[in-house]
Amino acid sequence: MFLPDFLGEQADLTRESLMITLEPMMTLAAIARETERIGLVATGSTTFNEPFNIARQFKALDVMSRGRVGWNAVTTSDPAAAANYGRTIAPRPERYQRAHETIQITQALWGSWQRDAWVKDTATGRFADPAKIQPINLQGEYVASRGPLPIPPSEQGQPVIFSAGGGSNGAELAGRYASGVIGAVFTIADARSQREAIREAARRAGRNPDEVKFFAGVMPAIAATKRAALDRRVALGEKIFPARVPYLGSMLGLDLKVDQLDQPLTPSQLAAAHASPFDPRSAHALEVAREGWTVRDILAHGVIDYHPTPVGPPSVTADHMQEWFEAGACDGFWVSIDINEDGIDTFVDEVVPLLQGRGLFHDDYEGTTLRDHLGAPAQYGLDPRIAVSGE
Repeated sequence: MFLPDFLGEQADLTRESLMITLEPMMTLAAIARETERIGLVATGSTTFNEPFNIARQFKALDVMSRGRVGWNAVTTSDPAAAANYGRTIAPRPERYQRAHETIQITQALWGSWQRDAWVKDTATGRFADPAKIQPINLQGEYVASRGPLPIPPSEQGQPVIFSAGGGSNGAELAGRYASGVIGAVFTIADARSQREAIREAARRAGRNPDEVKFFAGVMPAIAATKRAALDRRVALGEKIFPARVPYLGSMLGLDLKVDQLDQPLTPSQLAAAHASPFDPRSAHALEVAREGWTVRDILAHGVIDYHPTPVGPPSVTADHMQEWFEAGACDGFWVSIDINEDGIDTFVDEVVPLLQGRGLFHDDYEGTTLRDHLGAPAQYGLDPRIAVSGE
């Protein structure tokens, strides 16, 4: 379970609900009590948190969940979020240098108790071995910590690092530290490119690139028929689709008006339409438009959503996932369900069995910790292969 976090909220609450209403760590602490195997990954900003706080919170949750926690380490570039902390957004190089320092110090704090430091010998009354609990005394340009962190290791040693940043800086951060990367990709070619950039960054850092799992996003619209799946999406987008018509027009190089919402593109519009080079989703939008759907139905295909949207029976989503996986575009998927109340059950009950039947997905958990699930190597403290210098 991967929880994003938004430190500044700018939604129009007359039409939209808040995206994240509960603090991720408290939410996952409650979920940890009711679950036994599922991994629990929360987003935590390196821009507005101190390493000691991050290390303490995530390590505590890792111990509480018996080794199932990951930290999605991200920088924050939203001015509204900065304002909530009484600050402004620093330049990108400063934000990413602080991110490197924060992750390194956090991992060092996690390793400030050696794995066998916790003695727990009731016969002798010896609780721990102080010689194996050491301060870290790390000072960076932006953050620092003395340590040690007063929390012993979990069943997986320490939490797993995730990353969801893009661009060269994001790839560098992911390649050095992450075991899981959440990608924002819309085509197989783009996904391959991003995945390989991260794998190459891992090679440069001295890591095995297979240790970094790339997750492509998918937002399935599942129903018995394609029309039923589109109707589901139409109902969800009733209030927001009109505002998206002009942007769809810009994606197609057309001046689309809201009064065409329930009509397909005219022959002259189709002849003039072309995919915008400035939005990677445009080619798919043009492909859908040429199938003759109304503008509302084109939008219901998810052409302006954050991730690809397979629309139709469960096999359509399974086919999409199989195609991307077998093409080397990803190692797995971040599945964003449209309506949680019934969409999760539909995906689990109708899509997962198809993937299992095709030999693409395991039948049960193969371990107990998040590192087991990811095939991530054991680590305690800093990865010895990674230089402490940061960039």
